[in-house]
Amino acid sequence: MDFSLSEDQQAFAASARAFADGALAPHAAAWDADAIFAKDALRAAGELGFMGMYTPESAGGLGMSRRDASVIVEELARGCTATAAFVTIHNMATYMVGKYGSPSLVEQWCPELVTGQKLASYCLTEPGSGSDAASLRTTATREGDDYIINGSKAFISGAGDTDALVVMLRTGGEGARGISTVLVPGDAPGITYGKKEEKMGWNAQPTRAIAFDNVRVPVSNRLGDEGQGFAITMEGLDGGRINIATCSIGTAQKALEEATAYVQERRQFDTAIADFQATQFKLADMLTSLVAARQMVRLAAYKLDTKDPQATTYCAMAKRFATDVGFEVCNDALQLFGGYGYIREYPMERHVRDTRVHQILEGTNEIMRVIVSRKLLMEGALEVIK
Repeated sequence: MDFSLSEDQQAFAASARAFADGALAPHAAAWDADAIFAKDALRAAGELGFMGMYTPESAGGLGMSRRDASVIVEELARGCTATAAFVTIHNMATYMVGKYGSPSLVEQWCPELVTGQKLASYCLTEPGSGSDAASLRTTATREGDDYIINGSKAFISGAGDTDALVVMLRTGGEGARGISTVLVPGDAPGITYGKKEEKMGWNAQPTRAIAFDNVRVPVSNRLGDEGQGFAITMEGLDGGRINIATCSIGTAQKALEEATAYVQERRQFDTAIADFQATQFKLADMLTSLVAARQMVRLAAYKLDTKDPQATTYCAMAKRFATDVGFEVCNDALQLFGGYGYIREYPMERHVRDTRVHQILEGTNEIMRVIVSRKLLMEGALEVIK
């Protein structure tokens, strides 16, 4: 694997950075403070192709590799973490529709999803199940050519403000084999949205619960075969873990840049605090950890792109490591700002709040450790690191 970026990847990064600097960063603080879901910015991202990055070209997307997409997401996260994170969630859901939907379903939904004219939510988590996807309880009972959906979902990003819900639900018996994936219109009769959650971070995207009460959708809205939903979910989570890890890296990169500039301006005892050895050691450790995390995420993306048998393990390791590093770098950057880092006039406290949730989403980091340790115990360290 070549860790250097190709000319195309450098062009992707430059385009994303220009968009982030112009359309996201100037508004990120206000979106956070006022809990604004910036749909206009998402549509603008769609005009650049960022809302259908790895959706197949046959469905109108760019058909990018996960590594290419991670380069873009990192730059978007430098502008606004919460908005970039929603972009990745929308991409995950849109990819599923584009890859597994029937031709008629793709034709109906994908043109507006890949351009950001319509938005999608990924609906897996339930009040009683999160990382244990095989235990979900929302049901879809077949009635002629329709499914009748009953149940609930929790902590759904964008819920109440999105047009398409990609829902994991139970069409069969217990366990993984009974799960299917269905696209449900966000305004379908029988759907009720809960209150918008008041969160520590990610305030620039809404989070709500969803209740399904005899919601009728055509069987033709199913993605893939009946019973294939668990496999589709796991595929989505591998990519989702790379996405959320990349959001941490992009935010941490921004925090490091801001902290580096600040310590050269801030003076104490008649000298810039950048001249203190303790400050220099801290910056060196932050940069070292950040580079290591970035390379690990890109390695995991490469393994996912090449369908490596260890891809799931590497995605879990990268998610655990990069989200921990991202939060720690942001927290260390806040410390370098001193008291100023704790007030909202400066972005440090927002970076800390927004990256903290990354250690919880797409499976908590404790779950990531379980995935990795099970693989290690079953196959041995040498097999995993091949």
